Amino acid sequence: MTSRNPAQPPGRAERPDGAPRATRLRTLRLALPGRPALSLRWDPRATAVCAALLLAAAATGVWTLTTGDFRIPVPDVLRVLAGDGNPAYSYIVEELRLPRLLTALLTGAALGLSGALFQSVARNPLGSPDVIGFTVGSATGALVAILVLSAGAASVAVGSVAGCAVTSAAVYLLAWRRGAAAFRLVLVGIGVSALLSSANAYLIAKASFTDAQSAQVWLTGSLNGRGWEHVGTMGAALAVLAPAALLLARPLRMLEMGEDTASALGVRTERAKAWALVTGVGLTALATAVAGPVPFVALVAPQVARRLTRSPGPGLLPSAALGALVLAVSDITAQRMLAPTQLPVGVLTGVVGGCYLVWVLARQWRAGQG
Repeated sequence: MTSRNPAQPPGRAERPDGAPRATRLRTLRLALPGRPALSLRWDPRATAVCAALLLAAAATGVWTLTTGDFRIPVPDVLRVLAGDGNPAYSYIVEELRLPRLLTALLTGAALGLSGALFQSVARNPLGSPDVIGFTVGSATGALVAILVLSAGAASVAVGSVAGCAVTSAAVYLLAWRRGAAAFRLVLVGIGVSALLSSANAYLIAKASFTDAQSAQVWLTGSLNGRGWEHVGTMGAALAVLAPAALLLARPLRMLEMGEDTASALGVRTERAKAWALVTGVGLTALATAVAGPVPFVALVAPQVARRLTRSPGPGLLPSAALGALVLAVSDITAQRMLAPTQLPVGVLTGVVGGCYLVWVLARQWRAGQG
């Protein structure tokens, strides 16, 4: 027999993070002639949060396109986007500012989505690719391509993907003991992350000054000089991997109730976790290849999205929308805060994410003491 907190309203359950969990979902039925009716379950609060985040990201994008050393009025920016603008404005918007903005939005969405997948599998707010070493492994592969092989941009992307894949496989196998337990994934990942960070420092120390300087800027996470080729890479990655992630939403929601419960409900737990890890690794690796190991977006976005939506499950779409907004806002802040000097975007996300991580750890410590 279970007891309920009298102060807790009926129809809602508490999550480990203390936020209430909504249990009422709406069902939308579509009746098609000659076919069985289709039903879609949706959460009104989560839908409203996604819509608000997307509107905020769109407003941030328009503001970003107007801001810079050469300011462009909003009506002129909108005319350029509609294909009927001044040629000078069109060059600035379409060739200089828009590719960087779209790269920030797509990369942030990929990081937020991957963070939601990893945290759901680990059932731990610290189970993000930044903390468990996947981002660091991706950076190691890219650094080997840059500093050892003197490779071009395409080879750097391949090295980033390969480094992330090898690191994730190593973490998964080292954590395996009749299954990959969530707490072992986090602990092994932290150890592997520390080891690879030392390897990255060694590679930079042995490189020439010029190569080490450019590699260090890339390691911080930067969107400087990003063009349409980076937009194409991230757009293709999300077009393939985002639908795959959404197909995993239901089994991941079951897994959050516990592996035994999920197995009883027909979920193949190890298979679902493996596919979630593969999808998250792809998103993390390609995001790192495009923008470098931007810290803390994958850690912060899923947790804040859960607190905003207050709904069960991994919250994939809200996490992606919030990741896009966070990285876009961080990038324009990094560009204009010390203008004309442009900071790497990773500096801003590192400061914000570090403060958030300290708050999470302090909150969990207080909860444990209580």
